[in-house]
Amino acid sequence: MVSVSLCMIVKNEEDVLGRCLESVSDLVDEIIIVDTGSTDSTKEAAARFTSQVFDFAWQDDFAAARNEAFSHASMDYCLWLDADDLLLEADRAAFLALKETLDPSVSVVMAPYHTGFDQSGRVTFSYYRERLIKNRAGMRWAGAVHEAISPVGKVFYAEFAVTHRKTRPSDPDRNLRIYQAQLDAGKALEPRHQFYYGRELYYHQRWEEALDVFERFLEDGKGWVENCIDACCHCAYCREQLGQPEAALMALFRTFAYDRPRAEVCCEVGRWFFQRERYGQAAYWYALALTCPRDDRRGSFVSLDCYGYLPCIQLCVCYSHLGDQKRAEAFNELAAAYKPDSPAVLQNRAYFQAQAKQVS
Repeated sequence: MVSVSLCMIVKNEEDVLGRCLESVSDLVDEIIIVDTGSTDSTKEAAARFTSQVFDFAWQDDFAAARNEAFSHASMDYCLWLDADDLLLEADRAAFLALKETLDPSVSVVMAPYHTGFDQSGRVTFSYYRERLIKNRAGMRWAGAVHEAISPVGKVFYAEFAVTHRKTRPSDPDRNLRIYQAQLDAGKALEPRHQFYYGRELYYHQRWEEALDVFERFLEDGKGWVENCIDACCHCAYCREQLGQPEAALMALFRTFAYDRPRAEVCCEVGRWFFQRERYGQAAYWYALALTCPRDDRRGSFVSLDCYGYLPCIQLCVCYSHLGDQKRAEAFNELAAAYKPDSPAVLQNRAYFQAQAKQVS
């Protein structure tokens, strides 16, 4: 069995750190906590689980802090978590099974990161992250924000997932502030961080600036294909906000130059036509979404609803508007197979039942 060091960086996380550590402390062989300046009882909460609590002066650089945490690890692999992450019971079992069977020649273990959920707790947004990193193998975190490790050697895709459960908002300006400081200091952003800088501008509703960053990112032609597809979508969102609907649609179509259609993009194109009451064309794109294969291991952000529930529920509405109530009802039941307790499904079902009574 391989051994694992849990390596975390924390600051003012007294409300969630205990929950995180309780979910994983009995699965790992060592816990390293690096505190970057807490003013609450975070360090006391950490001390309940480990004596290895270290102080590290915050430098506006997440990679530097994570590398510091990794530097204290003594086990075979380093596991990283954020304080508002946890392992659910099924994932705890899968993690333990992985420890017992992992080939020691594996350098990096990739695992799903669940970050979005519906009202019933079902996962709606997920993506793979490098989660277990072989210790002392020369891999280091890079990036002041949106930090990442570039995998080398053998990569293994695991079944256990990490669940991200925020209890309060984080500083919404932090990432943009760090990027802006880098730019003000004359640092050029590499393609990956140019992409994320554009996203931060978008989150701050600075549409024109975000659009400019995304367009330059795409024109440079050095970005990872999944980031390019996402950048095209964000160009579309910015164009919509700027009152340029036709250009928004063209930005979505631009994604098809990078790879075969993604269900997320097809749903966005369907939404574009749906909003303009062009239901036949909207139905075409929602139906196409249902044919798109889902491949989480591409590493892209995956909106799970786009691979089943969302196209079905939208096709129900489209066909109802087109006067094909039989097909509309059939798609509502398909949507129910994904989310039987969906308010939209239940409302549609009641509508169809009322319509059937009127006819009889």
